[in-house]
Amino acid sequence: MSMIRLRLIGDRGAADSIISVLHGIDGIEHVEEIEDFMLGVRDDSSSADLVDDSEGRVFMLEVDAPNDMCADTVRVVAESEARRLDAGLEIVDGEGF
Repeated sequence: MSMIRLRLIGDRGAADSIISVLHGIDGIEHVEEIEDFMLGVRDDSSSADLVDDSEGRVFMLEVDAPNDMCADTVRVVAESEARRLDAGLEIVDGEGF
């Protein structure tokens, strides 16, 4: 089983859409949004509430794929859907969040 980790920058609607699309891939049984309590802490910004600090939220997703071919499909579909929704997406396989 392969674990795919995704970091999405966008709004709640984009996150829900990507989660829904990933659930629709044959063989995918588990897509989970992970809570990261350090997401609100940024060391590269001030307390001035800059524009880039308030435009998008970060969502962490984990997807269990039964094999490498299905994992590749998850990556392609997630990237395509994020592009369609004008959301940022980073695949963080092999790294911690």
